[in-house]
Amino acid sequence: MRTRSGGRLARHPGTLRRAFHEECRRRGLARNTERSYFQWVRRFVRYHGMRHPAEMGAEQIGHFLSHLATERKVAASTQNQALNALIFLYREVFGEDVEALGSFVRAKRHRFLPVVLSSAEVGRLFLNMAGQAGLAARLMYGSGLRVSEAVTLRVKDVDFEYGLIHVVHSKGMKARKTMLPERLVEPMNRQLERVRKVHARDLAAGKGVVPLPHAFAQKAPRAARSLSWQYVFPSAVVSGADAARYHMSPSTVQKAVGTAARTAGITKRVTCHSLRHSFATHLLENGYDIRTVQELLGHSDVRTTMIYTHVLTKGHHVQSPLDR
Repeated sequence: MRTRSGGRLARHPGTLRRAFHEECRRRGLARNTERSYFQWVRRFVRYHGMRHPAEMGAEQIGHFLSHLATERKVAASTQNQALNALIFLYREVFGEDVEALGSFVRAKRHRFLPVVLSSAEVGRLFLNMAGQAGLAARLMYGSGLRVSEAVTLRVKDVDFEYGLIHVVHSKGMKARKTMLPERLVEPMNRQLERVRKVHARDLAAGKGVVPLPHAFAQKAPRAARSLSWQYVFPSAVVSGADAARYHMSPSTVQKAVGTAARTAGITKRVTCHSLRHSFATHLLENGYDIRTVQELLGHSDVRTTMIYTHVLTKGHHVQSPLDR
């Protein structure tokens, strides 16, 4: 079997991995998507006794997807992600169409209602959060950012003049704009001043580079040392491998949010995404229309945003007969 580039696909796993990642970069997939997709490829290969994907096809994909539903009991969204990963492998890397998979057991689709914090709970949570993680969490709630979007913000993405955040590295690579809360203007200015000082020290030490998007890195390599491309939430250490300063880890923010929720006595299962859910729900509570919220969240389909209307209507304004 040959790759789309025309070369013979070697049986060595390192060659497959390299071809897969190159195609992901060429197609502009987000890094998180790239990692998730390749994990599914690895699970697919292991399930079939380490057979090379080039020796398999639609039948083996169907068996694997059925296994996920019947034995692993995965959610429908998880099974769909596995399906998308394998279709990407065969269509984009191998140049083969495997869309006609025939029948396989579909995972059951469970109704999902997001965990939403009240305004009081948000306030209690933030009383227990400080530093970079605290500021990133406030941005997630105040601007509707995902944790991956918050930690990968660059200096150039913060527009103080118009009060906007430019979200470039979003899910599905759909760039969008959202508001910069007035309350965060001063904290963000202080954070960027800190970034400027850290960057100046890095440059003085002969370092100061930051990872750039793959295509842009080839087009403008000098940008890696510019202040505008530095991360708003830089890592505390410089990488030893390439002497680059990456962004703060999403897990750092996730752990800080979980710890703050426990300290605040919030018994709900609070995650970083709970802050984004709360952002959307509170906007709708305040009378903003669904289309505006959809654009701020970056949803392609308004039906995805509609889930928050269910949160608002499920018994929230209905008086219990006991209270009568």
